[in-house]
Amino acid sequence: QVQLVESGGGLVQPGGALRLSCAASGLTLRYSHVGWFRQAPGKEREGVSCSSSDGSTTYANSVKGRFTISRDNDKNTVYLEMNSLKPEDTAAYYCVTPYGGTWSSFCTTGIKSYWGQGTQVTVSS
Repeated sequence: QVQLVESGGGLVQPGGALRLSCAASGLTLRYSHVGWFRQAPGKEREGVSCSSSDGSTTYANSVKGRFTISRDNDKNTVYLEMNSLKPEDTAAYYCVTPYGGTWSSFCTTGIKSYWGQGTQVTVSS
């Protein structure tokens, strides 16, 4: 059974930084695509960043240059380093890994995927 457990969210001031972690079990991350999605109240779910099993990465335009996705395959953990945080980054952040579909459909919609329970990030002064 695949499980994804996120941690690292919290309250941070604008301009601050956070690092989210996602510990995976029931799968071997080095052979899997993985991504981060977020959803703010009243807004649609948004793909933030994806990491493919071959090392490719993608980022939403809204976070390019500020967020970095990385993995520690030995720890079966994926990270999202978030810098220069803005109030509009406030959302619940979810770790996601696909069980079907294409790379493109996964990164844009998160369909046919396992989802973690989410961790809340609030950017406010």
